[in-house]
Amino acid sequence: MTDQRIHRAVSADGTEIAGRLEGDGPPLVLVHSAPHDSDIAWEAMLPHLTDSFTCYLPSIRGVGLSGDNPDHSPPRLAEDVTSFVDSIGEPACLVGFSTSGPLVLGAAIRSGAVAAVAVYDLLVGSVMREEDLASLGAMLQQMSAAAAEGRLVDAARTSHHHSATDDEFAALEADYLGGEYFERCAEIVPAALQWVQQGAAYEGPLSTDPEMLAQIAAPVLVLRGQETLPWLGTVLANSEQHVAHHVADLHVREPLAGLGHYAPLLEPERIARELISFFELVR
Repeated sequence: MTDQRIHRAVSADGTEIAGRLEGDGPPLVLVHSAPHDSDIAWEAMLPHLTDSFTCYLPSIRGVGLSGDNPDHSPPRLAEDVTSFVDSIGEPACLVGFSTSGPLVLGAAIRSGAVAAVAVYDLLVGSVMREEDLASLGAMLQQMSAAAAEGRLVDAARTSHHHSATDDEFAALEADYLGGEYFERCAEIVPAALQWVQQGAAYEGPLSTDPEMLAQIAAPVLVLRGQETLPWLGTVLANSEQHVAHHVADLHVREPLAGLGHYAPLLEPERIARELISFFELVR
């Protein structure tokens, strides 16, 4: 493992943010969702991207190769991504997935080094309905209780029952990462809980506020799958509409038929084709 290429940056509050590099070409920074690290989120997609890009794979604070800090609030996490992008030294494209969508949008607001942004299944908390927030709160309580008892795999499964279809859940459990997917996610549960709980409690300005989104100059692509759980599909459609009203250079595709929320893991080639096509278009 000594031949691995590692890129390290220091965030605004002194936390080190680090990740592997794979491939050759212009820089592409892929930011994982919760409860993932960069390896869990992007392992399946990397072979479809590394011929076209140098893929940078940072993990958020408290996860993977990155350092930790008690502050996992939305601005801090967006600063982590921003500092990582700025440290590359040349313009980079960014990819987000679900809960990391607001982070890459935040980096596009803060950094002049962001060439373009693409997000799959962008999740904007402010557009969630009361019943969605109540369901999310109940899920987080179940996860927290399981984690407090040391049942981290159960906690990881709980989060996926909330966001994956039955078919996706079965495929992740049986096939992804050699059948060790939920065990790998379990290691991320404590940091994921900090991320989501602090995000839910935060009351300050967000990167998805209208006046913040209006500051994004880079082109932004929003993709989403068609085969999601009903509540999630509504939130994703509302999130897409919210961003469309405020981002100047927005590119939206029709919902991708046959793809669910976990398509970056389970259908990586289709998502990679969309990313490559978009980044080549705007390059």
